[in-house]
Amino acid sequence: MNREIISYIEKNRESIFNQWIEGMDEIGEKKELKAISEKVYLSTSREYINLLLNNISQNPDNLSVKLTDFAEKIVRFGWPLVYVTEGLSLFGKIVFEGMTEETSDSDKISIMYDFDQWLRPVYNEIVKTYTGTWEHTVSMQKIALQELAAPLIPVFDKISVMPLVGTIDTERARQIMENLLQGVVKHRAEVVLIDITGVPVVDTMVAHHIIQASEAVRLVGAKCLLVGIRPEIAQTIVNLGINLDQIITKNSLKKGIETALEITNRKIVTAGDPE
Repeated sequence: MNREIISYIEKNRESIFNQWIEGMDEIGEKKELKAISEKVYLSTSREYINLLLNNISQNPDNLSVKLTDFAEKIVRFGWPLVYVTEGLSLFGKIVFEGMTEETSDSDKISIMYDFDQWLRPVYNEIVKTYTGTWEHTVSMQKIALQELAAPLIPVFDKISVMPLVGTIDTERARQIMENLLQGVVKHRAEVVLIDITGVPVVDTMVAHHIIQASEAVRLVGAKCLLVGIRPEIAQTIVNLGINLDQIITKNSLKKGIETALEITNRKIVTAGDPE
């Protein structure tokens, strides 16, 4: 670590701080950061510059520990990588220009080399910490979404519903199949309703996955009902020539549940009706 650089930063801390905050205002005007309130942006920027000023003399390993909490915060805010990289570049520019303001060109070259040797590991560590935190966050979000993508919900004894929302691709179809089979066994379901009310498009591939799921449910001893078939989806299925003869279909979840109750020898009655 170049002691001359560290000494300059320590002696000119307040000036560097003020110049950096002023320069970061321009970065804050970028499209990605316009939605952030001025108070939050300013407080986070102050935290970032103080992090740099207080820990810039640390080796990269020690700096990484300090950066992790900050990186997690700005990743939660959804701030782009450009904020941390341009913020560090601005910090380096302010320090370098301040140090070389009254030096000759030959001295500038020498300082530039030392400056690069000092700043590059810090830059690499900041980018590494930010991207690692971002990847971890995205990975956790993906896992959470997968868990919510195809839940099997028991609604009555022996009757479960799987509501599907959004596009069904090959990966999601695999998740649907796994959740469906595991859920049937776990909840001891005799009838499973697959509700496609929230599926915008049913094409040949989607229908194929549904038929496969229905067959898999039948093989583990349960019946499968397909509910939520809207008129446009029914027309698409007919036009595509998709055969759903082996699957009981209903146009609404309500009718599907009524049918499921009949299959399990039950029905919905109004209180006070004669038996």
